[in-house]
Amino acid sequence: MGKIVCFGELMLRLNPEGYLRIPQADCFLASYAGGEANVAVSLANYGEHAMFVTMVPDNPLGQSAINSIRHWGVDVSWMKKGGERLGIYFVEKGASQRASRVVYDRKYSSVATSTVADYDWDEIFDGADWFHFTGITPALSDSLVEVCIKACKAAKEKGITISCDLNYRKNLWSKEKAGKVMSELVPYVDVLIANEEDAQDVFGIKAENTDLIGGKISDEGYVEVAKKLIERFGCKKVAITLRGSISASVNNWAGLLYEDGKAYKSKNYTIDIVDRVGGGDSFGGGLIYAIHNGFAAQDTIEFAVAASCLKHTIEFDFNMVSVDEVKKLMSGDGSGRVQR
Repeated sequence: MGKIVCFGELMLRLNPEGYLRIPQADCFLASYAGGEANVAVSLANYGEHAMFVTMVPDNPLGQSAINSIRHWGVDVSWMKKGGERLGIYFVEKGASQRASRVVYDRKYSSVATSTVADYDWDEIFDGADWFHFTGITPALSDSLVEVCIKACKAAKEKGITISCDLNYRKNLWSKEKAGKVMSELVPYVDVLIANEEDAQDVFGIKAENTDLIGGKISDEGYVEVAKKLIERFGCKKVAITLRGSISASVNNWAGLLYEDGKAYKSKNYTIDIVDRVGGGDSFGGGLIYAIHNGFAAQDTIEFAVAASCLKHTIEFDFNMVSVDEVKKLMSGDGSGRVQR
């Protein structure tokens, strides 16, 4: 199989220790993360040849960011150095009825100021059969909209499968601009990934009989959302995460895959959350791995959801689990008993 190319921003993540709020903190724990980088790390952990493409500043922070994903086996040969700064985001972990909070400090980051001239997609896609990006990347700058369009065109010309996680972020752009830009990009996409709110926020496609605040999720409503996305954009598959938020500490977690006119729903997990940031990316990584390795549709959604369930128990963004651990949970062993 060919390599899987992921394109996006890699940032410095800073969070207070434990459950402290940002104003309480006098020190911060440092790690590195980013939507597409998180997917690349998951895939590398599963044994795939995952390449991450980005730009970071030519300074010790940029080098540390490169080192952070090279450590997990990601191909960093197309992590370029340039620009002025590494994007930063702060994570305040929620608990019980207090929601988690993310604060961005990423404007004018190296990748956000990069242009189409910085990326040679013919070279990047040499030996590749999959390309992944998210809606976060074109939200960072108008120049990255152009880069994403050029990348998708190059991938499509080479017959490379394209996946995209809509990942709408209200702190980065408006719903109106997101809808306009993603309506240009999604027609190139073969595998579209979304959470419970993305289709409504970006494209105005709402799931009926669903109350996200109250934790009520309608499976039938999201099947209709998936159908409408395929009808509008021509995607081959649509996968949607289904999060029932009981509180910031406890969530119900499941997923839906729609392809070839049929819907496949995963089992539901009730999760006591350690760190939910990166949960959607771990779902994407699991989904791509399963499709790339020829899993049947039901097994594909079960693998993606189980992988992401485990990620919610791991600190920071990267999903540090193996294929065997995911398959064990898929098989029904969620007891958490000590492995000796």
